[in-house]
Amino acid sequence: MMPSTSIRKTEYDPVSRVLSIWFVASGKRYDFEEVPPETYAAFRSAFVKGRFFNDHIRNHFRYRRVSN
Repeated sequence: MMPSTSIRKTEYDPVSRVLSIWFVASGKRYDFEEVPPETYAAFRSAFVKGRFFNDHIRNHFRYRRVSN
């Protein structure tokens, strides 16, 4: 997996279909809801994670910020 300059860490729960993303700049975690497993698989294998996130996840799924 290539390191991302904007995304520090991701976790995915296929049962709840929640994708958790920790961002480098803010250190904050956001949970994106109802993300299909195939979207997460494509995200994981994307060469540029930040671009895939902007194109296919951001503004496409409901999300909430998770306090640490």
